[in-house]
Amino acid sequence: MDGTPIRVLIADDHPIVRHGLVQIVERDTGLTVVGEAGDGVEALARLEELAPHVVVLDIDMPRMGGFDVLREVRARGIAVGAVVLTMHFDEDMFDEAMALGAKGFVVKDGAVTDIVAAVRAAAAGGYFVSPSLAGLVASRSAARSATAKPSPMASLTPTERRVLRLIADYRTSKQIAEELFVHYRTVENHRTNICAKLDLHGSHALIKFALEHKSELV
Repeated sequence: MDGTPIRVLIADDHPIVRHGLVQIVERDTGLTVVGEAGDGVEALARLEELAPHVVVLDIDMPRMGGFDVLREVRARGIAVGAVVLTMHFDEDMFDEAMALGAKGFVVKDGAVTDIVAAVRAAAAGGYFVSPSLAGLVASRSAARSATAKPSPMASLTPTERRVLRLIADYRTSKQIAEELFVHYRTVENHRTNICAKLDLHGSHALIKFALEHKSELV
């Protein structure tokens, strides 16, 4: 962002939750809530009307759920970073959110502490998953380890492993470049090489892999 406030749309069908999120977001002087919506249809209309940088979407809303809104966002080519809200972690929901282009996955119980970080990450083109879920996401690979083949990361160089670890910490390519004192394009090349070595395809495959294998990247 260029220093102007990050414009945020909040969509949740529970007024108390919605108003609470508005108050939390607006405590950050770098963020401003430009609109609210009580259901998915209203959220989609507000997205087109207000052009926010980030939309916070409850997954379960009347008339049109959060995932349906994301499908329409993609179909209509609306440029917005999306943060989805859920009552609890569900592996299928997480996978669907990532597949639909969500940049953040936040559990409502932790929204008070997580929502601002999620909005800022989405606005910067990065990713955010509630810290309370990070272990659950990472543990998805644990069940596979009993009959594990050699780690697919064995082919990665130490630098590539470090880049992957920083990706798992929700760092953007620009932030990784600053931390490693290299050019932004060098980080992009590392990301490309990692995807090629790990046979990862799709815009969200790398962050999903990094989260699932974060415990191996210490």
